[in-house]
Parts: sequence; C-alpha cells; structure tokens
Amino acid sequence: MYRFLLAASLLFVPFHVNAEDKPNIIYFLVDNLGIGEISSFAGGPLRGVETPRIDDFADEGFRLLNFAPETQCTPSRSALMTGRYSIRSGTHTVALAGDPGGLVAWERTIADILSDEGYATSIVGKWHIGASAGRWPTDHGFDEWIGIPHSYDEALWADDPWYDSNRDPVAYVVESEANGDVKELEQLTVDVKLNIDVEYLRRSKSFIDRSVAAKKPFYLYFNHSLMHLPVQPREEFRGHSGSGPWADSLAQLDADFGELLDYLEEKGIADNTIVVFSGDNGPEENQGDRGHAGYWQGSYFTGMEGSLRTPAAVRYPDIVRSGQVSDEIVHITDMFTTLVRWAGADVPTDREIDGRDQRAFLEGREESSARDGFPYWMGERMYGVKWRNFKVVSVLQRTFTEPAQQLAIPYIINLDVDPQERGPYNYPHMHSWVLAHVGKIVADFQQSVSRETPIRAGAPLDFVPQREVSFDQSQ
Repeated sequence: MYRFLLAASLLFVPFHVNAEDKPNIIYFLVDNLGIGEISSFAGGPLRGVETPRIDDFADEGFRLLNFAPETQCTPSRSALMTGRYSIRSGTHTVALAGDPGGLVAWERTIADILSDEGYATSIVGKWHIGASAGRWPTDHGFDEWIGIPHSYDEALWADDPWYDSNRDPVAYVVESEANGDVKELEQLTVDVKLNIDVEYLRRSKSFIDRSVAAKKPFYLYFNHSLMHLPVQPREEFRGHSGSGPWADSLAQLDADFGELLDYLEEKGIADNTIVVFSGDNGPEENQGDRGHAGYWQGSYFTGMEGSLRTPAAVRYPDIVRSGQVSDEIVHITDMFTTLVRWAGADVPTDREIDGRDQRAFLEGREESSARDGFPYWMGERMYGVKWRNFKVVSVLQRTFTEPAQQLAIPYIINLDVDPQERGPYNYPHMHSWVLAHVGKIVADFQQSVSRETPIRAGAPLDFVPQREVSFDQSQ
C-alpha cells in the first residue's frame, strides 16, 4: 500500500534533476526501418536473421508497438528535434539537393535546450532538416557533427552514367563544430556509405570519452545509415546471414547498436544513460532495397499503418521498468518533451509544442499513454487522423507509387479487425461515433494554427511565425 501511495503522489510532484544527477541521453535513429524487420517486432528470423542485441535491449526497457513517426525522413527528424508536427515548421516534405529551406533560426531543438542545461551535444549521421548557413545542426544546439546534409541515395550519383561531377551537384560527407564552418570531408559514394557507420561509432565513443572526462552529461543523436538504400553490408557482414544483403545489413545494424551499448557498460555509465532506439518512418519500397512492414500494410510516403509505425524502445535503468510492452500510441514528438523533462529542463511555452510528456506512462505510473491520437500528413495534405485503434482516412494511398485518392466520404478503419486496412467500414459496425473524437483532434489542431501561423516551406532563416498572444503550454 505504501508503495502505491508513493507512486501516486509522484504524479503531483514537480520533476527536477540536480546537475550532478542529470542523465546522459542517446537517441539511436534508424533510417527507413519497417516494423517487420526486428525480431522483437515480428521480424528478425522472418527476414532471414536474428537481431539479438536490439531484442535484449527492448526487453530491458519499454517496447512500443505503436510508435508513430511522420511519413517521411525530413518531417520525422524535424518533429523529433522540435517536438512540433513538421507542418508547423515548413519541413513537411523530404528535403532534396538544392533545397534552400529547413529549420528557421527561431525553432528550438532538443539540442538547443539541453545545451543550455549544461549538456555536451553531438550528432553523427544524417541531418536532413537544413543544409545552409544558420540551418546546420551546429547552428541548432549541437557542439559537433559528422554526417550528410540530405539522403544516402545521393551515394548512387557517382555510379550514374549520366552524372557529371563537374556540372552536377556533388554529395559530401561533412563535419562542423558549433558556430563554425561546415567542412567537406569526402564525396559520398556507395563505398563510403558502406563503412560510414564505423566512423560514426568512432566519433561517438570519442564524444562520450570527452564528456565523461569533463564530467558533463551528454546528448548523442546517432543516425545510422541503415536501412536506407543502397542497402549493402560492410565486408565483415557479407554472407553473415546466408539470406542475402538485406539480412546481412540487418545483422550489421544490430551489431553496431550493441557495440554502442557495450561502450556505455565499459565506461560505467549505462545505469545513468537513457537510450532510445527507433526508426524515422516506415520501410523502403524500392525493389531491391525493399523493407517490410510486418503485420501492417504500406511503406514510407503513405498514410498506411506500415508508414505510421516503426520499431521503438526506451531504456532508462531504475526509472523505466524493464519488460514493458504496449500498443498505446506514442508519437515521435513525444520523445522531445519526455527527454527534455527527464533531463530536468523546461519545455518551451512560447510556441506550439505537440509532444506529450510520456514519463508517467513509460515509468509505469500510468497504464495509458498521454495521447490517444494524432493527425497525419503527406506534405501539406492531411491524409487522416488516428484515434486509439481507429483511423479516419481522408486520402487513400496504399503504396509509395500509387496516386493519392481523395475520398468523398472518409473511411473509418478499425485496426483491431481490419489491420490490412481494406475498409472502408467494419460493417455492420459503422463506428461513425469515432468521428466525434477525431473531430476534436482536428479542431484542436486548427485552433493551434489560429494561435500561431505555420512556417511555410522555404521560409527565410530569420522568419518568425505570427502568434496571437504569448501563451502557456505547460505539459
């Protein structure tokens, strides 16, 4: 009884973290990871190889079966960094070479906030939410960066017989330090991509060493190059699975994640380090590098469940109880708010923040997630809304290559009985009462837009959105 009363009382106690007790944070983001890839998320041996390190990690923490990214790389990464739906920040469409847009200077990233709290901050890998002065990660709170500005498919340029590096843009691996110039290290090619995660691991270990030596808490944002096309493994993993390059690459991803976890143990800091593992959107769809959505349908660039679910797990020893598994909805924006609060920092109150504080849920003090739904978009177009186990679909697009179809009457999908989303209804149960809940989600979003105008794509760096009044959005 005492333990129950203590847990209940904690719900009403402000959460503060002393400087010396601030947790380290690692967010390990995987590119284009379908929920049908990892063993503990209905993949693994069904894809030709086990993923024991990721599986053990998920067992040590909280495994999220309904973790919702946005539908493309750029939007998901923006949502994670800012805690805001990407439609608000003008980053709602995947950024391509030559794109002048990205996060404006006004946006506050998790690295900005944690840096102000005394954290050392580092990013390795793909940024993809700004590729010009003022929009680099080291302009948005990160102390250091090595990675690529855009996407790994640019590694294929050099092998394209129609490509001319003297005429056409050249993709580079780059590095920078806070407020410094971005330096081009080497051209991004298929061979460079093959081994780039080795350098990411080396840089990450160096960053951890320096942070520990300086007695500073750290935030490491590790963006692995897999499972983005071209999906090919390093030499030491070729033939590892006996099931081809995709399975070999999955084994490499598992080993690289395990190596980073082992280093936390070696340094004696695993117990005070929050580690989040997740994908950034649904799986690849291009033939030859195609991923899998497992139990669900669809890939990235669709509104299907295969696009709106990706593997995710959170480990925080002695805070997040091990062995938890849930199908409750957690959105990628929620990780911004939750990690900021776990670090003892404040969530910005001068802007619209969509991320919910999921600490009570992840710590086991609440059975339900802090959110029951969310709207989802493809670019500027709202495709639909999820609410609990239901979806109200306004725009139907089942595959990456299929044209989007605007529905005259929205489909109401009950995912419990129609996980393949064949729709349009679960006759004779029309579920039209769900529209009341979905309507509230849409109305709340529309009201938020009236308080603060969305930033348009390609907005100048110094753009500041108009806000009705200053408002308090305490989570």
